[in-house]
Amino acid sequence: MEISLPVTSEESRDNAFSQSRSSSVSSIDKETKEAITALYFMETFARKNDQTPSPCLWVGTSLGMVLIVTLNMPSTEEQRLTEPVMVSPSGTVLMLKGAILTFSCLDCMGSHIRPPYEIWRDPNSLDDNEKTRKRKLVMFSPSSSQDMGDHQFAVVCSEKQAKVFSLPSQTCLYVHNITETSFLLRADIVTMYNNVLLACFCANGHIMTISLPSLRPLLDVNYLPLTDMRIARTFCFTNGGQALYLTSPTEIQRVTYSQEMYDSLQEMLGDLFSLVETPEAQNKGFLKGLFGGSGQTFDREELFGEAAAGKASRSLAQHIPGQGGLEGVKGAATGVAADLYRARIGLDERGQRLGELEERTAGMMSSAEAFSKHAHELMLKYKDKKWYQF
Repeated sequence: MEISLPVTSEESRDNAFSQSRSSSVSSIDKETKEAITALYFMETFARKNDQTPSPCLWVGTSLGMVLIVTLNMPSTEEQRLTEPVMVSPSGTVLMLKGAILTFSCLDCMGSHIRPPYEIWRDPNSLDDNEKTRKRKLVMFSPSSSQDMGDHQFAVVCSEKQAKVFSLPSQTCLYVHNITETSFLLRADIVTMYNNVLLACFCANGHIMTISLPSLRPLLDVNYLPLTDMRIARTFCFTNGGQALYLTSPTEIQRVTYSQEMYDSLQEMLGDLFSLVETPEAQNKGFLKGLFGGSGQTFDREELFGEAAAGKASRSLAQHIPGQGGLEGVKGAATGVAADLYRARIGLDERGQRLGELEERTAGMMSSAEAFSKHAHELMLKYKDKKWYQF
């Protein structure tokens, strides 16, 4: 009795490979371990005999191989809508040690040539007119190929070394072995004070800068060993001597390796609070005192004294002292005349006080009427207004 076991596709492939371990099979196994690690679009010379630069795609692999793919695009916009883009290998192969990390292109003067881009606009948009709807290719190259003398520098950086090639001759001009015992995690071509640099972050925590195109080491600082894979995945260099990486899922760490940037760092820091002067205490408003509802004590002298009501008028009762003054009164103290004299003086004083009281009462009545009138006017003025309109 025979029992047939199901054979998986993986087992059948292993059996097929075990039957013949030729050199071709070994090369297939080697190719399956290779992967693309970097892509870069640039307008450069794809072959040695090219006279003008053309759109190209530079492909870097994990085994240190650089392939250049040419892109043949239609010349006009109308043809671009009907004709496809032709992609073909150029046959150019460059080799480096380690996996490829980044590419860049420099002109004959050593200036960084950024890849050209095209501004996209919605063709169905009604806001744009016919002029703005046309696509325009933005070029960053400083001049044409004839002005540059058909000469460019291609910068290629891998995990272990960096090379500078002269185009279109594809001659290797400079080679620099960045590290032997470790490997690079990140490499970027940045500009710093009108100079182009190659900034590298190594797995042993070193930050290095290398000049371009001469590949001379400029800086090597031990900053941060690789303790978190989040740092390795998010670390990147920016222009102006700065770098960024994520220390946590919600925190960004910003570092600088430029002395000038460090000196101006305090000026760029922001303040949490704006310093302002403490305002003075506001005076108590009339309406707040009128409608506030809080009780307030008054002094009798403030209401009825001379400071508030003014000096009393003497037109109603006037004190006319007799001849001799106090001595005359003493002399007439005996007898009926003295009594009548004292009674007259008392009546005069009483009449004077009654006149002062009547005058104060009239003044208070006039003040109360004026106060009532002003209060009524204010009530009519602010009757329809909200509290925030005062």
